[in-house]
Order: sequence, then structure tokens, then C-alpha cells
Amino acid sequence: MSTRRETPEALPFSATHQVRDACLCLHVQRAARALARRFDEALRPLDLTHGQFSLLVSLNRPEPPTLGSVATLLAMDRTTLTANLKPLERRRLLKVAVDKQDKRSRRLTITPAGRALLNKAFPVWQQTHAEVDRLVAGSGSDKLRNTLRALA
Repeated sequence: MSTRRETPEALPFSATHQVRDACLCLHVQRAARALARRFDEALRPLDLTHGQFSLLVSLNRPEPPTLGSVATLLAMDRTTLTANLKPLERRRLLKVAVDKQDKRSRRLTITPAGRALLNKAFPVWQQTHAEVDRLVAGSGSDKLRNTLRALA
């Protein structure tokens, strides 16, 4: 007695085209990867990635932020943020310390070395950002930003 497994029918190839042409998630991911590569390339001479730059910028505040508030700003879970902090902490660009008022919480402080690097990186970011803005200007970069904020 042989039991034959039924294989599901293949999804029509037209469905692949539909996803390729219409999927907002796919298009946003592709654009995000392309933007990330562009900014990574621009920041490479400073030994920074776009993610590390964003993390350092998020610490540029009058008071050291909590790990939780930075995670929220960067749309990261705390575990991912903690892993991303480690290389910057090893380079002494930031410090992680226990919050004096809430021992369960951590505060993130940008160091003088981190500030110096951020000061070098910011003009690189500005130039790269201006180039990207020019590329999307015809389609309304402000409208795109607002739409992406709404999705986030």
C-alpha cells in the first residue's frame, strides 16, 4: 500500500509578477538597501556604517538618552540595539551606564571621540543626503518622507 503525497499546485507565475510590480514592502526594502549601500560607501572612509551614524546621531542630545528611547527612535528591539552598541563602545565612541534614578535602565552617552567622529561624519551625511534628495525631488521627497513616517 503506497501513500502518495499530493504536491500543492504551483502558484501561477503571474503572481510573481504581481508581487514584483505592486508589493510596497518589496519596493521599500529594495530602496532601503540601495540607500544603505550609498550611505555606507560615503561613510566608509570614517569607518562608519549608516546604522552606526544614525545611532551616534541619536545620542546627540542635551541629556544622555535611555537605551529604550534610542531603541524606539531607531525602530529596533533592545537586543538588536545592544548588539549594535558593542562595536561603538569598543571604539570608545559611546558609553553605556546604569541610570542613577532607575537601576534597571541604561543611559547612553556619546564620548568626546564619538562627538569628534560625528562632527566629521555629519558633512558627509549632508552631502550624500542632498544627492539622494535631488534624485527623488521630482517625485516629492517631502511627500515620500511623510508617507514613510506614516507607515512606521
